[in-house]
Amino acid sequence: MSINYAERIPNNVNLSNDRRLQRALESWQPSYLDWWKEMGPENTEDTDVYLRTAVSVDPDGWAQYGHVKMPDYRWGIFLTPPEEDRKINFGDHKGEPAWQEVPGEYRSTLRRIIVTQGDTEPASVEQQRHLGLTCPSLYDMRNLFQVNVEEGRHLWAMVYLLQNYFGRDGREEADALLQRRSGDPDHPRILGAFNEKTPDWLSFFMFTFLTDRDGKYQLAALAESGFDPLSRSCKFMLTEEAHHLFVGESGIARIIQRTCDVMNELKTDDPERLRSAGVIDLPTLQKYLNFHFSVTLDLYGAEISTNAANFYTNGLKGRFEETKIEDDHQLGGESYGVPDLDGDKMIQRDVLAVTALNERLRDDYAEDCAKGVDRWNRITRKAGIDYQLKLPHKCFHRAIGTFAMGTISDVHVAPDGRIISDAEWTRKSTDWLPSDSDHEHIQSLMKRVAAPGKMASWIAPPPRGINNQPQDFEYVKTN
Repeated sequence: MSINYAERIPNNVNLSNDRRLQRALESWQPSYLDWWKEMGPENTEDTDVYLRTAVSVDPDGWAQYGHVKMPDYRWGIFLTPPEEDRKINFGDHKGEPAWQEVPGEYRSTLRRIIVTQGDTEPASVEQQRHLGLTCPSLYDMRNLFQVNVEEGRHLWAMVYLLQNYFGRDGREEADALLQRRSGDPDHPRILGAFNEKTPDWLSFFMFTFLTDRDGKYQLAALAESGFDPLSRSCKFMLTEEAHHLFVGESGIARIIQRTCDVMNELKTDDPERLRSAGVIDLPTLQKYLNFHFSVTLDLYGAEISTNAANFYTNGLKGRFEETKIEDDHQLGGESYGVPDLDGDKMIQRDVLAVTALNERLRDDYAEDCAKGVDRWNRITRKAGIDYQLKLPHKCFHRAIGTFAMGTISDVHVAPDGRIISDAEWTRKSTDWLPSDSDHEHIQSLMKRVAAPGKMASWIAPPPRGINNQPQDFEYVKTN
């Protein structure tokens, strides 16, 4: 399953044997490149970046590293090898052969799933396009650009499915993916979190740790799909997604390390003194964690969802690591607990498991996030700092579902899970979410550091370089 880079569009799907599809994708490619030029990383036309490029879908040695001019990066279409005699593992079609073509009765639903996933990929590039101008180091700039080009490639993965399997409708949807813009009031991206701004590097690291982790769980659920081309596309996307999560977790870890070092040097935990010393105080980190975690939780949808139930029952979207779960994989009589309101109290209510699949995936995701936060807290403990970061309650600061603020129920939940009054929310929300002064402080730190081996004042150097390169390696060359 090596990748053919001799063709105009690199691929491992024998694109040259399907002239109709090849022409359609080659017609779409100039529009993609125009979009990248307009909405991709700013001022990178003459920039050489030390990028990882896929050369195979073999887990052993699937990528190579080298300096590439950003506009010359070779985006392509890569699927994992087909699994012989693959079966559908869940839902009403459990045990049937996986579909190689789109079942007619699920055509519109599958198209909507693919479009929604595809829409997130260019959105994140758009959200992050200015960050290279304020990078804390060349190492971090390179990681940003690696994330960007791979999100662009993930868009190609979904466009391939739309163009190959959905005819004219698919071509129109592929065009629309390049017409929406993150945060545009008239043509926004489909999901709310992908219309939020990513104005600084703390937000970027939180995004890659939290929102890209949502991508991991959504892709893992789609990798279970009975539609085999979608499954194979998502499995390879997961291979690339791992680096995005590393960028986020290690970026926050380096911020924490630098803050702890300065706290011990100055022998203080006073946020104002630490801010004056040019670092990010731990309470501000907690506020950003609260915000980005809560916004990302909304991507999973409402606690009870007939759409999610139908996706599962119809074999379109499974659970995280479906085959490792010990049940009948059809959920006929199973139940699952979801949070609910009983007057002014929060309770746990058992509902049919097949209707609570959003909540189960959200819980799987939150458990994974908590493990990352625990790893961050080892840094403070090792430094002798008495401060622990915590994930807020999953009903805190929600915009979707039973506990959405500003809806008919208009409920407010504190980070510890207490239901609180409007007055208490108004009084304390700035203790829990970033304030204007917090944003101003973070923005004041966003100064470009672009000398090899140098780091901004607010972040520690990485313990090792990409592909084991030395600390002063020139990851990005601007001509």
